[in-house]
Amino acid sequence: MSQFVIVTDSSADLSHEMVQALGVEVLPLAFTMEGKTYYNYTDNRDMAPKEFYRRLAAGAVATTNAVNVGQAIEGIEPLLQAGKDVLTLAFSSGLSATYSSMQIAVDELAEKYPERKVYAVDTLCASLGQGLILYLAAGLQKQGKSIEEVRDWVEANKLHICHWFTVDDLMYLKRGGRVSAATAVVGTMLQIKPVMHVDDEGHLINVSKARGRKASLDALVKKVGETATDPASQTMFISHSDCEADARYVADQIQAKYGAKEIILNYIGPVIGAHTGPGCVALFFVGGTR
Repeated sequence: MSQFVIVTDSSADLSHEMVQALGVEVLPLAFTMEGKTYYNYTDNRDMAPKEFYRRLAAGAVATTNAVNVGQAIEGIEPLLQAGKDVLTLAFSSGLSATYSSMQIAVDELAEKYPERKVYAVDTLCASLGQGLILYLAAGLQKQGKSIEEVRDWVEANKLHICHWFTVDDLMYLKRGGRVSAATAVVGTMLQIKPVMHVDDEGHLINVSKARGRKASLDALVKKVGETATDPASQTMFISHSDCEADARYVADQIQAKYGAKEIILNYIGPVIGAHTGPGCVALFFVGGTR
């Protein structure tokens, strides 16, 4: 039985069933909507994704919070007390302060529990990109790799986790400062859809534009052919903000054009979905470069 536990935060967007199968621990991030704070538990006990996106579409505004140091300590310390070592794999520092909180917590706990191993890694990943590196790391853990071997593998391979996504409504990106007001207005009028990715610093970058929804989804599929490493042998992840039919279209196109061992779909959680709005489709796979 493995003597270390992999801990992450809920921006990894893994389903509750997959979290249980992988044996990882997930710290819930918080979001506030209509004056009330909720937590993004993997079992969606506070709010189901469909309800979250229904409220967004109806005009509700959601704000999000990173894991704070106290929450990180509260989540990690019981594992150390139980005699386990801990490897935390955190949401990209380019998008959130969560990693910073995790690192401070880990430093404090390492001092308090010198007999235990406890590490924090900035995945530079988001949504199911973070989920994908968790999935791969947990696979290595199940093969018997040590905590240091898994940590070092994540550090060496995190920039090979490719993130490609598109949104249906630019106004949510405008609200978050990701695109200008003029870009959002003109893009909406002309049905211009951005094709975006997460770069090597873990930041959200607008790479290109597509005219219309189908063209933007096809642009995601095309990226598999351009950068994926042996796509037919891979498990790929697709997350979506309540637009499963579009996510399945992308999955079907990838299978038809490039093949894949498996493609797993899940919702984009509230912490990221608050900034993308409904209608976001995001594709994640292993590639030569991001």
